[in-house]
Amino acid sequence: MDPRKLAASTADWLDPHGLWSAAPDSPVGAVLKRNATALLAELVAPAGAGPCHSARAAGRVLGVWVDSLKKLFDDGYQAATFPHDPTAFARASLFEDDADPVSARALASNLGLRTSSLRSIGPLALEIHHAARKRLFPSLSGDTWGNVVLAATLRAYVLLIDPHGAWAPLDEETTLYDVELETSGRRHLWGRMTRTAAGARIDERPVAPLMHDDVVLAIDGIAVAGLSVEQVEQLGVLDPNDESPIREVLLLRQGEHTPIRVHVRAPDVSPMPRHDNAFVEVYRVPYRSGHAVVVTVRDVPDNLGVELANALAEVRIDGEPEGLLLDLRGNGGGSIEGAKEALSAFLPGANLFPMRRRSGAVEIEQAPEPAWIDVWPGPVAVIVDSDTASAAEMIAGAIAAYQRGVVIGARTYGKGCAQEYLEDSEGKGVLRLSTLAYALPDGTPVQKVGISPDFWLDRVVSAEREELLPNAMVPWKGPDVRTKSLVRRHAWPLHDGRVGPCEDEVVCMALTRVGDGQPEPARQVSRKREARR
Repeated sequence: MDPRKLAASTADWLDPHGLWSAAPDSPVGAVLKRNATALLAELVAPAGAGPCHSARAAGRVLGVWVDSLKKLFDDGYQAATFPHDPTAFARASLFEDDADPVSARALASNLGLRTSSLRSIGPLALEIHHAARKRLFPSLSGDTWGNVVLAATLRAYVLLIDPHGAWAPLDEETTLYDVELETSGRRHLWGRMTRTAAGARIDERPVAPLMHDDVVLAIDGIAVAGLSVEQVEQLGVLDPNDESPIREVLLLRQGEHTPIRVHVRAPDVSPMPRHDNAFVEVYRVPYRSGHAVVVTVRDVPDNLGVELANALAEVRIDGEPEGLLLDLRGNGGGSIEGAKEALSAFLPGANLFPMRRRSGAVEIEQAPEPAWIDVWPGPVAVIVDSDTASAAEMIAGAIAAYQRGVVIGARTYGKGCAQEYLEDSEGKGVLRLSTLAYALPDGTPVQKVGISPDFWLDRVVSAEREELLPNAMVPWKGPDVRTKSLVRRHAWPLHDGRVGPCEDEVVCMALTRVGDGQPEPARQVSRKREARR
C-alpha cells in the first residue's frame, strides 16, 4: 500500500465537517503525510506491539488545532447580531454546497454566527448551540485524539485493501447495511438531506407528516446539530420492528416562528405493494397468439423468492404465458439468500454456487424446493447489461449454466465476490470484508470476468467494472456442482413474426431473438453473504 494514499484517505475520513484535517489551512493533513509510513506500520502491527506513537503525535496536533477553532466559534457566537429571519441561517447549507475548500477558521467563525442566530427561537437554541460546540470541537486528551486518528486510519485502510470493504463505528453502522435497509422494511425519514448549523434540512422524499425543506432539530430528544452525515442518517432510520416504531421529530418549518413537534410512524411490515419502487414489476407483451411475461427485478432483497412467486401466480391467473423474460438490467445485486430463493422457481433444489473462502474452504449453496405451484416450468430468458452485478449475476449465470434459459444483452459487471459482517473485538464498530469468491454452478468464474450473453444486444464496454477496481479479489474457477438431472434445454416457442408492440424496444429485440428458431450458440463466457455491486 502507498502510505501517501493512506494519509490522504485518513485525512478525509478524519474530517466529517471540513474543519479538522481536510480544510486547506489545517496543519493535520501535513502531519499525517509526514508520518504516513509509521502510521501504516502501527496499524498492521500485531496486537500488543506497543503504543502508536505516530497516531498520538497527529492526535496532539489535532487537539491543539480543534481548540483554536473552538475559540473562533465562540467569538463568532458572541459577536453575532440577530437576523430578522433566524430560520434562514438554520436552513442554509454549511458543508456540502461549497465548490471550493473553505478555510476552517472562517467556517468555525461562521458556525458560531449561525448558531447564535437561532437565539430568538427560545431555550432550544442554547441546546442546539451546545450540541454543535461539543461535537464540532470536542475537548479530548491527546491520547484520545490519537485513537480518533487511528479509527480514521482504519476506515481508510480497509477501503484501500478491499474496494467493497468498510469499517464503521456503532453510531454509523447502518451505512454498511444499505442493501438490507430498504429490503427489511426499514427506511429513512427522508430521501436526501443537507446538514445545516441547526440540524438537517430535508431535500427529498420526506415521510409524512414531515415536509420538504423542514429543518430537523432533534429526533427522539437527540439534537442533530454537529452530527456527521452518517450519524444523521442512522438517527433518522424508521424501523417497524422497534418496540416503539414512532419517532418524535422537532423541526423548524417555513412560515412557523417557533419549533414544532411531529410524530412519524414506521412503515407497515406487510409485503410491499407493486408500484414504481417495488422490487418486482410484471407486464405482458403480445407474443405469437398469446403473450410473454416480462418480469423486471430492480434489486435482490432477501424476500425476492416470495415477491417472484406472487408475481408469477398473478400472471398465470389469465392463462399460461408463452414464456418468461427476466429483466435484470441495472440490477446491482443484494442478498445471496434472495438470489437462491428466486432461482428455486426455475431450478428447485438445484446445487448452485461453489463459494471459496480466503482460507480455501469451499461451500456449496443450494436452491430451496418450493411448493410445486410456485415452480415455473416454461421457457425462460434473461436480459442483462453492464450494470447487472453480483447477486443479479448469480441469477442470470445459474439459469445459463443449467441451460435453463438464454442470456441476452451485454457483458455483466463481474462482481463474483461476497461480503460478510464482523463485530470488532473491542466492540467499537462493525467490519464489512470480502471473504468469499463464488463461481457459477458449472464452475465458471464471475469475479472480474462477468457473464457474456448468448445473444449480444450491446457490445459497449462500461467504464465501471469490477476488474478495474484496485485490490479487488482475483477470479476463481470452481468445481462443476450442477445437479445433472436438471441440466436440460427449455426451447422457446417460435414467434412466427408476431412480437409486440413493446414500450421498451430492447424487450422486443430480446423476444424476437429467442423465438426466431435459430440454433442457440455455444455458451460464451469470456476469460472473463451480501452480494452487491
